[in-house]
Amino acid sequence: MPYIELPEGLPGILGPMAFRPETAKPLNELAEILLRGPSTLSPGERELIATYVSSRNDCFFCQSIHGAVAAYHLGGNDQLVLEVKQSAGQAPVSDKLKALLVIAGAVQLGGKNVLTGHVERARQLGATDVEIHDTVLIAAAFCMYNRYVDGLATWAPHEPDAYRDAAARLAREGYLESTTGLPATASGAAS
Repeated sequence: MPYIELPEGLPGILGPMAFRPETAKPLNELAEILLRGPSTLSPGERELIATYVSSRNDCFFCQSIHGAVAAYHLGGNDQLVLEVKQSAGQAPVSDKLKALLVIAGAVQLGGKNVLTGHVERARQLGATDVEIHDTVLIAAAFCMYNRYVDGLATWAPHEPDAYRDAAARLAREGYLESTTGLPATASGAAS
């Protein structure tokens, strides 16, 4: 049960955003820019970074919805999303993305955990300064989003299928236009 009275039937971040729409607007604008704006990283790669950080933060809702969006962008490859969450260094992604995931994981632990060696390795593997910047900002933003969702004890469906339609809608329409969430289910609160 959420710690404050949120609109019923809206899982994860959607409840707090509906509760306080004036803060939802800039949060959604940031997500839109970071995850869908112009970039040399694909939307699928950026969603994988968000999913990886959310998984490390144990935010069930965020890792589920952004994992489903990543899979959608990656041709329905749920297995790849799972492999990145379980062992990013062994996942079948580019070496550059692996290096960026190392940076994202360091940010998740704390910004000062990003080391010169992490950045140098990413550059050696072809990462640009903008890609490094955006990886750090995606990781930092998702730490905030994860804490927003879990800090208010929002609920989330536990069935993976509950995320597919919402993920497809987010992938097609983006974060600015998405005002509808997942269907309300009888599932309990997020773990």
